[in-house]
Amino acid sequence: MPGPAGYDSVLVVDFGAQYSQLIARRVREAHVYSEIVPASTSASEMLAREPRGVILSGGPKSVYAPSAPSVDAGLFDAGLPVLGICYGAQLLTQLLGGRVARTSTGEFGRTPLRARAGSVLMDGWDASSQVWMSHTDSIVRAPEGFTVTAATREGAVAAFEDPLRGLYGVQFHPEVAHTERGQELLRRFLFEVCECRPTWTHTSVIESQVEAVRAQIGTGQALCALSGGVDSAVAAALVHKAIGDQLTAVFVDTGLMRQGEGEQVERTFRKQFAVELVHVRAADRFFRALAGMTDPEEKRRAVGALFIRLFEEVAHERKDARYLVQGTLYPDVIESGTADAATIKSHHNVGGLPEEMDLELVEPLRLLFKDEVRTIGEELGLPAEIVWRQPFPGPGLAVRVVGEVTPERVEILRAADAIVLEEVRRAGLDDELWQWFAVLAAIRSVGVMGDERTYAYPIVIRAVTSEDAMTADWARLPYDVLERISSRVINEVHGVNRVVYDVTSKPPGTIEWE
Repeated sequence: MPGPAGYDSVLVVDFGAQYSQLIARRVREAHVYSEIVPASTSASEMLAREPRGVILSGGPKSVYAPSAPSVDAGLFDAGLPVLGICYGAQLLTQLLGGRVARTSTGEFGRTPLRARAGSVLMDGWDASSQVWMSHTDSIVRAPEGFTVTAATREGAVAAFEDPLRGLYGVQFHPEVAHTERGQELLRRFLFEVCECRPTWTHTSVIESQVEAVRAQIGTGQALCALSGGVDSAVAAALVHKAIGDQLTAVFVDTGLMRQGEGEQVERTFRKQFAVELVHVRAADRFFRALAGMTDPEEKRRAVGALFIRLFEEVAHERKDARYLVQGTLYPDVIESGTADAATIKSHHNVGGLPEEMDLELVEPLRLLFKDEVRTIGEELGLPAEIVWRQPFPGPGLAVRVVGEVTPERVEILRAADAIVLEEVRRAGLDDELWQWFAVLAAIRSVGVMGDERTYAYPIVIRAVTSEDAMTADWARLPYDVLERISSRVINEVHGVNRVVYDVTSKPPGTIEWE
């Protein structure tokens, strides 16, 4: 995926680390565009993208493992600044003749660091600092020509550099908030070593995307797939800023929305946007398309395909609409699988799209993380209830019913989900959470209600904290809140006799169950 023209960029080479996306976000927080590429990318391919520098991410493997990922060693002779982090630093060490070894003890979590004077990246650091480590192998000898600039009490090399060649390595994770002055280190690499310009700002992104949309659509007519969520809302506002009344918003009511959501979307957007809104009621068609399906990837493809067919029908009625605006984000692209990433799950608006389409896609948010999209939404003047609305999957409740999707199961889930949403807000916890919702597992468990045996569905409560959905931690909801949710769901929702709470973080799980 080529980066946007006119911005200095830094490539983040992904070795399978859970923190790769965090590194990319930290670079963007410094107002420098970043892009994630796989370790299989050759040095010539990286250079063709004309980056100002390259960051090698951490990774779960040992550099000595038979299947350990590597990088084209020609990268180190290209005159391009390189920063290796954790596994990336070990790989740089191994490829340039230093020594990495399995020592008696690894280093995990907060670790004291002894910095030495004269370092480019850590100039001014205290002699002792706290950094975040997560490794078993250690760098015991830096490559020839490098200066060791920091070490731990175990004697292992924690940082080393060769400023003449523009090569740097740190065994710790500067992208993690627990590392003192970690962002400062990254900024030194970006601005003092790579000499990047901090031009990746929200205002500049809006301006560049407005220009790109005008160039793509010209005098044509476009439809916007409006779901009511923050992504599609910001995409609609951005494209409307670019082409005005050439845009028609299309809200497809799938029957898979949350309680009262269809009415809220129509009410909000007719008031907020001076844009024509077409409301397509298609619940019956979506339930027919999903009938008999249990595989989540099949569900996503079915929903994605039907969405496109419906938009094509609207476009056919209007005859001159040739473009479809979608709120696709960078995490959607990464998780759906590209040349840069393995498939985690297909997003209905990326991997779930049909191969043949009559409409040309317009995706002004495709390079952005969720936090960037929210800020751009604020810049565009969208109301807080839209900008800070919790994310909701495009296939809706179809991927929160684990198993076959039926109208009965969706109604049960919709009622349970409304209680979860209400009780979290009532407790004042909604500002602390990224997402909170209910999942219905299409299995039945035995229970006792009113001295009688029941055989009904379980409801799973899922609540997580996150910054961008690439990683997430399960939320420690108070027991009294969980108790109220459980009591209300079992008493008020017919067909449920058990409520459980999901305590899985991402990774290893995903936020959604499907």
